[in-house]
Amino acid sequence: MSYSLRPFRDTDPPRLAEITRAAITAIGPHGYSPAQVAAWTNRHLTADRFVTRAAAGALIWVAEDATGQPVAYALLEVDEHGEGHLDMLYCHPDHTRRGLADQLLASAEAHARTTRIVRLYTEASELARSAFERAGYAVTHRRDFDIGSAQQPVPIHNYAMEKLLD
Repeated sequence: MSYSLRPFRDTDPPRLAEITRAAITAIGPHGYSPAQVAAWTNRHLTADRFVTRAAAGALIWVAEDATGQPVAYALLEVDEHGEGHLDMLYCHPDHTRRGLADQLLASAEAHARTTRIVRLYTEASELARSAFERAGYAVTHRRDFDIGSAQQPVPIHNYAMEKLLD
């Protein structure tokens, strides 16, 4: 199957939210408990978050299949220090292991280099860590924290990772 990358469109948010939920619920159990997957999924229920983030200046690259259907995406924002925060990288479970994460990370890096960003960083899940490592990111530390509600906190972890650009 062939894929192409393109910039975010106003019609993308519902599909990007669907990709996120599908990835978390189908792939998440390979590295996290059912309670962790449920709490993680609940953080990504609405599509409007993409509109808000794009309006605030985040760049979103979308991978689409030959029919034009979005199947993966990456979201990059520039923080207050002028560094690139790769906040989201998700691929629909039907399209994993086809190099899409690598392509999306390469696009984000190419953009960072053209805008003179010298450091990219992320908080990678247990499952995304290997994709970031393939792209040259290094783990700086494991992050243990709680998600969910104040009444139902769920411990979870991810990895702070970074890549310094020349």
